[in-house]
Amino acid sequence: MTEQNTPYVKEFPLREAHHLVRDLMTPKPWIYWTDFLFHITLGWAAFFTALFSPLFSLWQLGSFMVAVLALYRSAIFVHELAHLRKGTFQNFRLVWNIICGIPFMIPSFTYDGVHNDHHKPDVYGTRADGEYLPFASRKPAEMVVYVLLSFLIPPLLVLRFVVLTPLSYLIPPLRKIVWERASSLTIDPAYRRGENAIRNDHNWRQQEMGACVFGASIIALVISGIFPYSVLILWYLTAVTVFILNSLRTLAAHAYRNPGEQKMTLAEQYLDSINIPGNFLVTPLWAPVGLRYHATHHLFMSMPYHNLGKAQRRLVNNLTDNSQYIKTLRSGLWPALKQIWHESAQATRTTQPPRDPC
Repeated sequence: MTEQNTPYVKEFPLREAHHLVRDLMTPKPWIYWTDFLFHITLGWAAFFTALFSPLFSLWQLGSFMVAVLALYRSAIFVHELAHLRKGTFQNFRLVWNIICGIPFMIPSFTYDGVHNDHHKPDVYGTRADGEYLPFASRKPAEMVVYVLLSFLIPPLLVLRFVVLTPLSYLIPPLRKIVWERASSLTIDPAYRRGENAIRNDHNWRQQEMGACVFGASIIALVISGIFPYSVLILWYLTAVTVFILNSLRTLAAHAYRNPGEQKMTLAEQYLDSINIPGNFLVTPLWAPVGLRYHATHHLFMSMPYHNLGKAQRRLVNNLTDNSQYIKTLRSGLWPALKQIWHESAQATRTTQPPRDPC
């Protein structure tokens, strides 16, 4: 961290903040079930409505957007699954995998364990953090490439589960490579998953085989003519749009200023993270399931998503000195993206060697 940030870290009232929100740490299962089941049902209903609607009709386009937003919210519950107390919500985890994770080729084991490392003070923001890249100190073009990679993720996921899963069991040396390099939802392509990077999903092999069988079955049904090719096309377009939304949200989730060599404390993690309370109707569409309070989440990673907004309001209104807390606030997605783009462009200009006047 820079010298400019260091005093803020020392003064941050962590103890007082914990005291203000200590009663908000218990998840309410009925909220999880109601929220998820409503949106996954809405999402798949809209998906099939779009599938059978006249091509490019307003009905199809509207259904497509509803499907994207509802399925996006449903998929983001994988983040909650990574944080829920070990051994809890097992039925919810199973149902989520069957009707959301596996159909989108993102079973929960791909985030389990890996994401928890992102919250460790000795890992966050370092080269060992698969969910952190110092975008603010690199060329702006790298952020554009990161977003555009969303177009490749769906076919790569199909390749990983439908092709590489059975091959890796037939070719043992490939198994290690697939686990290390192709079994994690991260933003750093150089990330290597640890051998024991599992926290809750010890049935990850069953999840993996479920995704393999599901994907292969859908492809076989399409090739045999039982399902139309439009099923795969719509699945691809839906998945791509979801990943694009999530990539933009990810870019707005942190300041991404740490170059990776220095470890960061919990308070430093918070000050490198961003809160975007925004509009209560619009902001949850692109930052669902509490992720608009991302900095607050980094303070209290075990706090359930449905209490983050309440925690945010308490801390803003009740901290004796909230000046450091509100430094993470942004007014919206666009201002957050503009800021990181500006910092990236400025860093690029600073590091460019001076031109030879000759």
